[in-house]
Amino acid sequence: MVDDGPNLVTPEGMAQIDAHVVRIEAALKTESNVLLRETLERDLRYWSVRKASAEIMHPTLDGTVAFGSKVTITRKTRQQSFRIVGVDEADPAKGLISVRAPLAVAVIGACIGDIIEAGEPLGEVIILNIRSS
Repeated sequence: MVDDGPNLVTPEGMAQIDAHVVRIEAALKTESNVLLRETLERDLRYWSVRKASAEIMHPTLDGTVAFGSKVTITRKTRQQSFRIVGVDEADPAKGLISVRAPLAVAVIGACIGDIIEAGEPLGEVIILNIRSS
């Protein structure tokens, strides 16, 4: 399912979408298996819609947490760093969280030193550092 509205992406996210489209188009040129072609065509429709609705966002430079920001926080006695990215770019194992993730939603708009009282399971979140990409 593809969401309505703009697909917020970082410049790297746009490059990933472009790469998916190119890879799938190339595979379709040589694939003869009907079932695999159907899967590739479905995937191409998905990535084409994501590309058409993509809106490249750049982090703000005003010192607040925003889309694209790299953020270091402390919560529940542990420090954590992550970058806020688009839905298709999210990869928590690589420190990339979706702009829609509860943690991202909680910290967007915050400044260094802010203490955010987020609901459970997040709890208290303290902003330690913000870098723009």
